[in-house]
Amino acid sequence: MATMNISLSDPLKQFVDEEVSEGGYSSTSDYVRDLIRQRQRAKAENLLRQLIAEGLASGPAIPVTSETFDRMREELAKRLRREAD
Repeated sequence: MATMNISLSDPLKQFVDEEVSEGGYSSTSDYVRDLIRQRQRAKAENLLRQLIAEGLASGPAIPVTSETFDRMREELAKRLRREAD
């Protein structure tokens, strides 16, 4: 595990210490790791919302059939043959 040192103003350090003691964290590091995980989840949720919005804005859905996959395989095979040449 990597180590990272940070500097905090006295009011921020006091806030973190209170959060650790009131939040049931075992240490300041545990608290900071939890904050980072929360931010990672928030970013992932925002990306998912963005992708859903893009999908909804892209127009009506097109049914996917076995023929769709056959066509995709053919297109991929053609592309791979072109790249191999």
